[in-house]
Amino acid sequence: MARVYNFSAGPSCLPEAVLEKAAAEMLDYEGSGQSVMEMSHRSKVYESIIGGAEALLREVMNIPENYKVLFLQGGASSQFAMIPLNLMNGSGKADFVITGQWANKAYQEAARYGEAKAVASSKDKTFSYIPKLDSATFTPDADYFHICMNNTIYGTKFSTLPETGDVPLVADISSCVLSEPVDVSKFGMLYAGAQKNMSCAGLTVVIVREDLLGKARDITPTMFDYKIHADNGSMYNTPPCYAIYIAKLVLEWVKEQGGLSAMKKINEDKAAVLYNFLDSSKMFSATVEGCDRSLMNVPFVTGNDELDAKFVKEATAAGFINLKGHRSVGGMRASIYNAMPAEGVSKLVEFMTAFEAANS
Repeated sequence: MARVYNFSAGPSCLPEAVLEKAAAEMLDYEGSGQSVMEMSHRSKVYESIIGGAEALLREVMNIPENYKVLFLQGGASSQFAMIPLNLMNGSGKADFVITGQWANKAYQEAARYGEAKAVASSKDKTFSYIPKLDSATFTPDADYFHICMNNTIYGTKFSTLPETGDVPLVADISSCVLSEPVDVSKFGMLYAGAQKNMSCAGLTVVIVREDLLGKARDITPTMFDYKIHADNGSMYNTPPCYAIYIAKLVLEWVKEQGGLSAMKKINEDKAAVLYNFLDSSKMFSATVEGCDRSLMNVPFVTGNDELDAKFVKEATAAGFINLKGHRSVGGMRASIYNAMPAEGVSKLVEFMTAFEAANS
């Protein structure tokens, strides 16, 4: 059976080389006579896997030594509670930029534990842009400042980081992790659900500066305390073993491609192919303009719901799957993560060109 081009926002496509290696090692991982799925997380063999995954992530992302890497469960959504429980314990205040559904959920959850302030929002235009920020509106004694760096549903990204001074910047990077270089030292914490651009579903990665650990409030559940996981090397309980293994394979693949600078160039080229078509099309149009456009998630519409539905149906039949837009936006969305080959984007544009000619 031929593989399709999977434009899902997550769980998303994985590099075929990674899938092939995982398949080859399914029954016997490196001569151990067992699958990673069934081995003890306390075994020496698995310790080499999780240790290797962390070492590769530190190398590929150039993570400073004073940051801890945590391999957790619960998805990025669990971080909406973990962050305020661990960090919102000085002034009890935090600032948020509301650029979509996930940023808003982080804001709403934090409001349960302290004083959450929305310093800016792009809700007025269905989150189709990144709002301009005025540092005069920031809370000077906030415990942290939260952003969602790339907005999966709406196709926007922060091209410039907010200047938060001594207030730790916290960012959800679920849908842009490993897509381009990021200066980790500019953040107090980064977190990502791995199922979009790093691994299969089940793993959440947290990168947190050491000085932010050990401040969890007394009511924090043990499993929600970052220091507990840091002190135990992400082994306080059974970690998401197989997803960490897949992340290791993906990181090896990213390194083989030339690292994050090379991935950025590849992703810029892929995105340009699709955006250039959308900007010249008389039928299709992108919903985001200018420097706020995401390299990873590209929403687009025809302006006609029936035509949108026809396009999605015919595209699916032609092997371009998961192009239907999120229910809150409508239209279509092509998620073109690292693992989406350039050929997939080019062939999608060819299909869109033919569809436009046949339906004009």
